[in-house]
Parts: sequence; C-alpha cells; structure tokens
Amino acid sequence: MQRLSRRGILALGAGAALAACSNGVGTDGAERIDQRVDATRDFLRSRYPGTADLMRKAAGVLYMPLITEAGLWVGGAYGRGALRIGDVTVDYYSATRASIGFQIGAQQYAHVLFFMTEEALADFRASPGWAIGADAVYAVADQGGNLSTDTITALSPVIALVFGQAGLILGATLAGTKYTRIIP
Repeated sequence: MQRLSRRGILALGAGAALAACSNGVGTDGAERIDQRVDATRDFLRSRYPGTADLMRKAAGVLYMPLITEAGLWVGGAYGRGALRIGDVTVDYYSATRASIGFQIGAQQYAHVLFFMTEEALADFRASPGWAIGADAVYAVADQGGNLSTDTITALSPVIALVFGQAGLILGATLAGTKYTRIIP
C-alpha cells in the first residue's frame, strides 16, 4: 500500500478546493438566469403596464428576479440577475447586501433598475462594484397594479422598482446593495 506524503495531501486538497470554486463555465447558470429574467420582464409587462414604457426609454435595464434576504440582528441578502440593453443580455450581476440592527425573519423579492441615461449606465458598467445611491429614485407599485411615477421619477438617472415581496420581514430596501459583474 502506498502512503500519501504531505505534498500529496496538500495537492489533493488544493485540487478539491479549486474544483469547488468553479467559475461556472460550461454550466447552465447563464441560461437559468436568462429564463428568470424573461419571466420577470414578462410579469412586469403584464402586471405593471407602465414598465413597458420605462423599458423602451431606458438605456439599459438590470433585472434581479430573485433576491433572498434573511436576518437575526445581523442580516444579508443575495441574488443574481442580468443587465439587458435593447432586451439583449450583455452582462450578469450579483447583488449582495449586509445589515445590522433589529431584524428577524426572511423574505424574497425581485427588483429592477432602469438606467434612464447613457451616463448612468456607463457608470454602472465601468464600476467594479456599484452600490445604489442617492441618484436612484423608487417607483412604487400600488395594489391596483399601476406604477406610480412622477416628474421627479421621470427625470432620474436610475429608477428602482421593488416588487413580489414574500416573507416575514416587513419592507424591502435596496440601500447598501452592491452589484458586481459575475460569470454564471
């Protein structure tokens, strides 16, 4: 019987670690994200007709079909989505957020960012890790299925829409959410 040396054990361990950290090339990750993005886009068009106009006017749209958030005093959220320009996927992104404070529970929701200017879209794409800031305005979906926008919203470089909330944490916010380009 042959015994493994320390180097052999380290090489096996390093190989296993690298295999576990796969970048996803050759998997169906991108296809799965695109399917979820298509479903989210179609849901928005049917449920909130006002979003079709925003989609047409936007320089680009970032769809985050499923964000999962959980917390027990310390919390976090994570999801993956795609940036589309002219309804064609150009990049994939993850959204992460950490929080601390009084919180307990879990929820899932979706959100979409409409980049209304070429400059806002270029800033987003050039950033190694873009965080939503004061330049974003929230559009509110009411119970009747209408999208509430006003003159301020229409002039904003980034419009955020949060919808589809389900879970036990009240409210969903994008404050502090960081978006990073990924290879699914």
